[in-house]
Amino acid sequence: MARIEFQNLAHAYAPNPATLDDYALQPMSMVWEDGGAYALLGPSGCGKSTLLNIVSGLVTPSEGKVLFDGSDITAKSPRERNIAQVFQFPVIYDTMSVFDNLAFPLRNRKMSAHDVKQRVHEVAEILDMTRELPRKANNLSADAKQKISLGRGLVRKDVAAILFDEPLTVIDPHMKWILRRQLKKIHQQLKLTLIYVTHDQVEALTFADEVVVMTNGRVVQKGDPGALFLRPDHAFVGYFIGSPGMNLCPIELNADGIKIGTQHLQLDPPTLETLRHANGTLTLGIRPEFVRVASDGEAGAVKAHLLRVQQLGNYQLVTAQCDGHVFRAKVEPHLRVGEGAVWLKLATAETVFFSNDERITR
Repeated sequence: MARIEFQNLAHAYAPNPATLDDYALQPMSMVWEDGGAYALLGPSGCGKSTLLNIVSGLVTPSEGKVLFDGSDITAKSPRERNIAQVFQFPVIYDTMSVFDNLAFPLRNRKMSAHDVKQRVHEVAEILDMTRELPRKANNLSADAKQKISLGRGLVRKDVAAILFDEPLTVIDPHMKWILRRQLKKIHQQLKLTLIYVTHDQVEALTFADEVVVMTNGRVVQKGDPGALFLRPDHAFVGYFIGSPGMNLCPIELNADGIKIGTQHLQLDPPTLETLRHANGTLTLGIRPEFVRVASDGEAGAVKAHLLRVQQLGNYQLVTAQCDGHVFRAKVEPHLRVGEGAVWLKLATAETVFFSNDERITR
């Protein structure tokens, strides 16, 4: 296991990058503590696989350093880094038994037969694969084969870190849920340093202690799931995290509040003063969970036109439009929402504001 540190790390696939847009991974510094569980989350092409490949040694960064436990390993090969990697599609030996697949990394390191057997059975029990140990791997389902890949990464006790590159893509939804729980259990039991790449926010938020959110080659926030949900540092984090994501709306300042389109929204004096000192384009952000259907003319609310109401079991999703801006609200399942005009309270304790997409601290 290792503490992984990035010092002024950046990477461009073309030589001589002139602007930040030329980087696949924009300059950043960050630390992942020994024994932590981390997720790299973002859409395709955001740079998360580039960062993972830099950690594994498959890519040498254009700039900066990678340190394992304080030692510079930037120029070292994947073998010298002593890491394990689990890929999107199962990488196993079909002609071998499950036991031999799991034992293979240990036998290569000349472990005794007794220690190999003991360790393989420990990992098989964690993965609930003890009964499959004698079976040939080619006779197993896709999810069972991927569990073997997970086991091959876990079986060694001496790895600096285990890297997961979208390992559950080929797994059906129910099995994904089971494997995520097993991975969480494995981390709690073994205290390994785990790094998990995914574009699926549910996978990231349920697996990791800390999630690194990326977009356009840039790390925009690193934090626990609660911080990403309640205090997004960047408008992209608000939009990308949540289902549906955060309501984002451009605003303008006026005498005692803000304007959404032609409507006025009154704010408390401290918040308004903070916004007056901000530079750049201002945006209001509020999650659907915190938007409330208000009474007519209520302070902190705006008048909107109801577009639709969707019954989703334990809540209703209300969608309404205010001067061309769409807002969504999650409300109680039995609340009666009339047709036509509806008032939505947007000025709450959970409302956040962004300047040029960066959160304004209050």
